[in-house]
Amino acid sequence: MNRRRIRLTIKERAELERFCNTGVRNVKLVNRAKIILALDESGDRLPEKQTEIIRRVGVSRQTINEVKRKFLELKNVSLFLQRKKRETPPVPAKVTGELEACIIALACSEAPKGYARWALRLLAEKCIELKYCDEISHMTISRLLKKHNLNLI
Repeated sequence: MNRRRIRLTIKERAELERFCNTGVRNVKLVNRAKIILALDESGDRLPEKQTEIIRRVGVSRQTINEVKRKFLELKNVSLFLQRKKRETPPVPAKVTGELEACIIALACSEAPKGYARWALRLLAEKCIELKYCDEISHMTISRLLKKHNLNLI
């Protein structure tokens, strides 16, 4: 059976130890570094057993296996200690500055006939009716008005 072993150089081991012991870091990345240090077989070290790593670091057996596989795949400590890059871009905001201005202008205008004042649901319906947007929630309007310190009273 061909077991893939982790053998760190002195420089790599020092970098991992420094990463674990200094600065404010993401806990997930620190745990990854601790796992690699525990599995290191360089310099006549015996790797820790998985059960010991699970107890000491507080991760699952699957996490240990995934971290080991990822480290052996990358072969670079600095790349290994970086956060994973986002694959999809963040969802863009539905309310743009232009829409925001239209809603605020509408909320500051006179209420429609038959109403004493604007209500959140009424504002949402009016925005759709005036084709400012395809759909908008009354809660979105509430957050927008609160952000600008506007009250509908």
